[in-house]
Amino acid sequence: MGGQASVLEDVHVVVVGGGFGGIAAAQQLKYRGISFTLVDLKDAFHHNVAALRASVQKGFAKRTFIPYAATFGDSFLQGRVERVDTERQTVILEDGKEIQYSHLILSTGTDGPFPGKFNTLVSCQTAIQRYEDLVEEIQEAESVLVVGGGSTGVEMAAEIKTEYPDKKVVLIHARIGLADAELLPSVRQQAKQVLQEKGVELVLGQKVSNLSELQLNVTRRNTLVTMDTGSSLTTDLIICCTGLRINSAAYASSFSGSLAENGALQVNQHLQVDGFSNVYAVGDCANINEPKMAYHASLHAAVAVSNIVNSVTEKELTSYHTGNLTMLLAMGHDDGVGQVNGCRLPRSLVALGKSRDLLLWKSWREMQQKQP
Repeated sequence: MGGQASVLEDVHVVVVGGGFGGIAAAQQLKYRGISFTLVDLKDAFHHNVAALRASVQKGFAKRTFIPYAATFGDSFLQGRVERVDTERQTVILEDGKEIQYSHLILSTGTDGPFPGKFNTLVSCQTAIQRYEDLVEEIQEAESVLVVGGGSTGVEMAAEIKTEYPDKKVVLIHARIGLADAELLPSVRQQAKQVLQEKGVELVLGQKVSNLSELQLNVTRRNTLVTMDTGSSLTTDLIICCTGLRINSAAYASSFSGSLAENGALQVNQHLQVDGFSNVYAVGDCANINEPKMAYHASLHAAVAVSNIVNSVTEKELTSYHTGNLTMLLAMGHDDGVGQVNGCRLPRSLVALGKSRDLLLWKSWREMQQKQP
């Protein structure tokens, strides 16, 4: 044991990105007593599973941001990673600060439009206020258009209509099928049924043609929205839930030879980035053929940290295997749809297991802090 500890004294892991995969990695490194630095744009972990609820309920947003420093102390650093110098094994921040590493874990996640995503170099209080401002915009609007009927758009429309049943809510989606393709057809149909029961108007098989000209997340009465079919509608508020992409800005220039077409990092079965035995990718930025979920990101983190220890102590590396496929959609606080290992779940069970508090308790527990 003492020999292993002395070998690990020379290890310093830099974790880039403090999402679900990043905090899971940091927690495991902390538990094992391994020196690390966690770098993120924000000064607080964002439990973005609850971001849409924070957009409709006043005072909810403060529960979705958990300060990093209270958990990780001086091992946390706020900043934007500009690039990685792989020869010098150094992470370079936008402000010129440099952090040396023996091992690197990239956990940069995905990026996309607010409110589903919030990847900005700001304080926790500024982030919370941004969500509180959107709550006020939704309250002021008489009608809301949600653009994009993937899982985020479906959940967003349901959250608004649940909290404000008298508002007109329209969901427009370029395809006929709603939610993620990985879901069972019966679960996708059930999501459509829940939206219709709640009174959400669905416009399917049509695409907004003037989206780039429209102001998002701000109430503007009777804004004209045109579709590619030539039809149009008016709405007071537009919320965009399309365009998720791999957040590769921190590493794209440094690992150009290891990138997949979508910007994710090619990894082997040990989650090592192609061509780099001391660099790991976890979460959404790892090019693994599985749904992008917080659960999988945590599994990746466990494998990456184990393999850092195994490589230093000259033990056999662990291989990653996709976990049980559980997909749950919270459709307001009182309903939801989902599946586990190919079996559709009762709506009431999803509502109880996820929709009611959106697993906030789990993140606060893992960050070892008390929820406000």
